[in-house]
Amino acid sequence: MHDTAMEWSDLRIFLAVARGGTLGAAARELGQTQPTMGRRIRVLEQTLGLTLFQRTSEGFVLTNEGAAVLAHAERMEAEALGIARAASGQGGTLEGVLRVSSSDWFGTYVLTRAIASLGVKHPGVVVELITDARLLSLARRDADLVFRIAPFDEPDIAQRRLLQMPYAAYRADGSDALDSVVTMDTAFGGMPDVAWLRERLPDARIAFRSNSREAQARACALGLGIAVLPCPLGDATPGIERIDLGGPPPTRDVWMGYHRDLRHLPRLRAFVDEIVAIS
Repeated sequence: MHDTAMEWSDLRIFLAVARGGTLGAAARELGQTQPTMGRRIRVLEQTLGLTLFQRTSEGFVLTNEGAAVLAHAERMEAEALGIARAASGQGGTLEGVLRVSSSDWFGTYVLTRAIASLGVKHPGVVVELITDARLLSLARRDADLVFRIAPFDEPDIAQRRLLQMPYAAYRADGSDALDSVVTMDTAFGGMPDVAWLRERLPDARIAFRSNSREAQARACALGLGIAVLPCPLGDATPGIERIDLGGPPPTRDVWMGYHRDLRHLPRLRAFVDEIVAIS
């Protein structure tokens, strides 16, 4: 092995390429250029005297040596992130950025109320809301606080079931049609409300699919069909009304999670208090 003096920044690039599979994906994640990323990977390989990636037409694939380095790099990353979280968690003032992640409709129709209330009380806190369907990593600080409909299985995550979200069936105002529905896309076909709507209206045609609840609500208002929506979204959408299809759709639990290292972060605690107050 060659001189092993290496930069942590090179290991961060190595991790980004290993996770993203391409220089382009890694460059977007870290805000650098592809040539820079490629050059730093070559420097790291020369420093270690190892070939870390196999270059293929579809991207970068870890070699056996690269996989071994990955395990060490992830442990180093975990320690570095732990230091950063510990430093953040000791901050005693109510100021700074708080990164919050949720689905699009939940962020728009639920979280913004808490964000507005927090902003009035603590104007030094800036909430950065990321509406993303991906399960972002709390350990890597992709987000400080995450809201989702599935419990967290990451280690060292403090979580709680925040609330039980009610759903209802909706259709366009004044419509009496029951022959078409608006529902989730096929990737989310296993969700409880999809099966419930199919059971209630087995002969109805599917007029529109989307993984966006807001798009479903808009399509419903335009008369495309009956939709099952979270009540905060459905009740706030102009042009649609609740209908009774023989009982309410299944509810869903909403879970809130954050890394235990941040449990004493004042701005996080203040925002959690606002969320609990409105839920």
